[in-house]
Amino acid sequence: MTLSNPADPKAAKAGGPLPAGHPSVKAGKIGVMLVNLGTPDGTDFKPMWRYLREFLSDPRVIELNRAIWYPILYGLVLTRRPKASGANYARIWNRERNESPLRTYTRAQGEKLAEALRDLPDVVVDWAMRYGNPSTASVAQGLVEKGCDRILSFPLYPQYSATTTATANDQLFRALMKMRRAPAIRSVPPYYDEPVYIEALARSIERHLATLDFEPEVVIASFHGIPKPYFEKGDPYHCHCQKTTRLLREQLGWDDNKLIITFQSRFGAQEWLQPYTDKTVEKLARDGVKSIAIVNPGFSVDCIETLDEIGREAAETFHHAGGKNFAHIPCLNDSAEGMAVIEAMVRRELSGWV
Repeated sequence: MTLSNPADPKAAKAGGPLPAGHPSVKAGKIGVMLVNLGTPDGTDFKPMWRYLREFLSDPRVIELNRAIWYPILYGLVLTRRPKASGANYARIWNRERNESPLRTYTRAQGEKLAEALRDLPDVVVDWAMRYGNPSTASVAQGLVEKGCDRILSFPLYPQYSATTTATANDQLFRALMKMRRAPAIRSVPPYYDEPVYIEALARSIERHLATLDFEPEVVIASFHGIPKPYFEKGDPYHCHCQKTTRLLREQLGWDDNKLIITFQSRFGAQEWLQPYTDKTVEKLARDGVKSIAIVNPGFSVDCIETLDEIGREAAETFHHAGGKNFAHIPCLNDSAEGMAVIEAMVRRELSGWV
């Protein structure tokens, strides 16, 4: 076995020259891992069942006692929801790549970030999912095998919630628990009020509105909801969403009647954060508002909740209630504005490591 060169900085990071017979050690690299929520591997019953089971079994997502929740999950939810959810996914599925748009866009973000960080040769960029594939554990292990003894994890959620950012971090540390040589870890903090993020949202909204043949009377900032008890127990998500909306309103020069906030995607019988997006859309139409647009500032990429729940369901609700013009404003995705946000946050959080 060839001994490490004592003058080699990577050998120094590995602990100095290695004696004969020592296991091969790769070190000196820094991993950057973009982490999104997750996606099923297909729209049929089995992949949808696997994905929903993993997602809805997370105690950060469903805080009910397991003895109460599991009979409901396995006896009712997982017998019916996979088929219905699969039909929704099928409407937005990327047929060319045979994957969901969330995976397509997250991969593109990873590839573009790697290109943007070419001036940092010791940085390795990859992307992972909290639920589904590529799994957080497999990507973290892959980065370690490439010599990353430090990893910057970037949960792609602008606003913090225990149901998103916290569970993404949980999953990464579960992976580290199984590693003999675990890397040092940093996590990118929430960026709900970062100027680069607010400016990117505003530019994206203005650019898209300029392409419409109508002017929305109201623009709705629709965020994914969480159960109200989670907020009452101290989850800061609601406050983060409110501040993002206020700063975005100021950036655009709009008043609080032009840009309003709502919450979508509620599940189950308990009360969630209000006002609800679907109820608000219906009320606006019944009150005589003819033109609206909806943007989803809490989603880093377009997915089932934006493309189908908003792009189809909310549009149908608005039109059925008497509305005329409806537009869904795309997420930042891998646009120039979106990548500027990701790159700025990564470069800042890599400070001291590079």
